Amino acid sequence: MQRRTGPLAQLRRGHEELVLGLLRRNEPMSRGELMRHSGLSRTTLYDIVGALQASGAIVTVAQDSGQRGRGRPAETLTLNPDAGHAIGIDFARRATHVVVVNVAHEVVGQATEPHNADVAWDERVELAERLVSDLAEGTLRLGALSAVGVGVVGPVGDLGERTRLEEVPRLLRKRFGVPVLLDNNTRLAALAESIWGAAAGEQNVLYLRLSHGVGGGLVVGGALHRGAHGLSGEFGHITVEPLGAQCGCGGTGCLETVASVRAVLDAYHEAGGRATDISGLVNSGDTAAQDVLRSAGTQVGNVLAALCNAVGPGVIVIGGELAEAGQDLFDPMKQALDANIMPISRNKVSLRRATLGDVGGALGGIALVLHESPLLSNYPAEPDAEEAT
Repeated sequence: MQRRTGPLAQLRRGHEELVLGLLRRNEPMSRGELMRHSGLSRTTLYDIVGALQASGAIVTVAQDSGQRGRGRPAETLTLNPDAGHAIGIDFARRATHVVVVNVAHEVVGQATEPHNADVAWDERVELAERLVSDLAEGTLRLGALSAVGVGVVGPVGDLGERTRLEEVPRLLRKRFGVPVLLDNNTRLAALAESIWGAAAGEQNVLYLRLSHGVGGGLVVGGALHRGAHGLSGEFGHITVEPLGAQCGCGGTGCLETVASVRAVLDAYHEAGGRATDISGLVNSGDTAAQDVLRSAGTQVGNVLAALCNAVGPGVIVIGGELAEAGQDLFDPMKQALDANIMPISRNKVSLRRATLGDVGGALGGIALVLHESPLLSNYPAEPDAEEAT
């Protein structure tokens, strides 16, 4: 099903989302209550309700006899949890993460499957479809929600890599038959952490994910910041060592070359360590592990201080596999942050660890589909990548 994008179709979709949102927060509700709370005219409200009932998104229930008087039983409306699903997918470098929620925003399930970084896109999409199908137990229905929210690595916008930005939506639309809303996966993780995670309710948030890549997102004044060209949050490409290693972005000495999972493990191996992953490195307890984590944490803290001085967040959230290193990473990070941030701000910034884990980006994709958070007030309902295909 291809969504129409004309002005009247968008207005109607907005009315549908308004009614669904009211029912999520206040169900069950009568038509009269929906009309009062929505501000829609009687004719418009009844038309929208009828369409949502026909699609199965909402159902009628009789009001409890103890709550009504004489006469004809009052009919109320409620969401039908079995009517449809929203899908969030995060195509990370070395894993695919999916989350499925129903129309009532209840999580049906979440799943992750690792893979090599060079897996082709058609194989990744096939993997995502299988994971989603397994979670929905073969009964997947997109219903009134009718979109898939997707996070991908790297820039998303008019400066993004066109092959990826065109191929991924095309493959997913072929699989699921609905529009695809695409954005950078770390920016979506920032969105999720600011709605449901470590920074829930905060108005100014800096999110940094230290994984196989390094990136993040900004919430400024209660809105997720996308940037003029979809490039906001590329913190991993801030230069920390001008004469350092070559970065995949084409620069030299980027934060990603010293604070990504691969960079930390490489530095550890050069120092004689033998662990093959971050968990093993942390559990080794040897001096080499402590030294490389201290160095990485210090570099991250320096960058965080500069970013704080520039944008003034109230909360910093750190996620990704490298965050599993715990205090061996966070203590030097906090020390460098305190040493370089403006003294007046030192006690006004809270440093927190992300709480949503690997599926943060996929949950952000769900938020993008539902488009109900105030954090998305300045975001386009239909991203550029969808329109370009």
